[in-house]
Amino acid sequence: MSESILVDVEQHVATVTLNRPDKLNAADMSVFSGMIEAGEMLAARDDVRAIVLQGAGRSFCTGIDVNSLMSGGDFASKAFEVTDKSPANFAQRAAFIWQEVPQPVIAAVHGQCFGGGLQFAMAADIRIGSHDVDMRVLEIKWGIIPDMSLSQTAFHCVPIDVLKELTFTGRSVGSEEAVRIGLLTRLHDDPQAAALELAKTIASKNPDATRRAKQLFNEGWRSNLAPSLELEANLQKEVMGQPNQVEAIMSNMERREARYK
Repeated sequence: MSESILVDVEQHVATVTLNRPDKLNAADMSVFSGMIEAGEMLAARDDVRAIVLQGAGRSFCTGIDVNSLMSGGDFASKAFEVTDKSPANFAQRAAFIWQEVPQPVIAAVHGQCFGGGLQFAMAADIRIGSHDVDMRVLEIKWGIIPDMSLSQTAFHCVPIDVLKELTFTGRSVGSEEAVRIGLLTRLHDDPQAAALELAKTIASKNPDATRRAKQLFNEGWRSNLAPSLELEANLQKEVMGQPNQVEAIMSNMERREARYK
């Protein structure tokens, strides 16, 4: 695993940390590769039931490390590379991997969250932000468009006209507005602690159900009514009556902590 991405797993919760604090977690090649590697590794772990995505130091992530990526290396040629693992290309998948993992993902967003960093955050299922957060769709600064899956992760959270405005202007969005328009789910004085607490709560629920609930909402809103309802019914059938669902019922009836497998 890249030193730029740290992964820690404890009590069914994985914490994934962007770890370039001296660069405000700006994403170089090691971050892109590390995010994909971390996502693929955690997706394959049945013991991980929730994931927290956070940044070390003063900010969540200030976007791509332009100097690093433009000074050489193979990022330019690799960015649009698509494999049979995902419909997302290499650059997109560093963010979109958090939609592809089956576990719920909570982003703890603090400080600056710009460009690619904002796209990392929007790929999480839930985003808890600090009161000092500064969020910007910053690609227009470089004369480009958001190209790390924002079109698939943000337009169902943020009104399309607002998303266009932010993309066209690159303007700053503070914490209160970020919640109001859908960039953030809610605010907290300590978003990392709040995200971890939420992840622990999710990890205490039936993992069969939380994984399929994520699948339902991710796939369902992309479909029309009939396939969505069919998907809902079929996914429910996969959960209902299985050992973990029975355990959810029994633990509630017996007023004890659930013991899921």
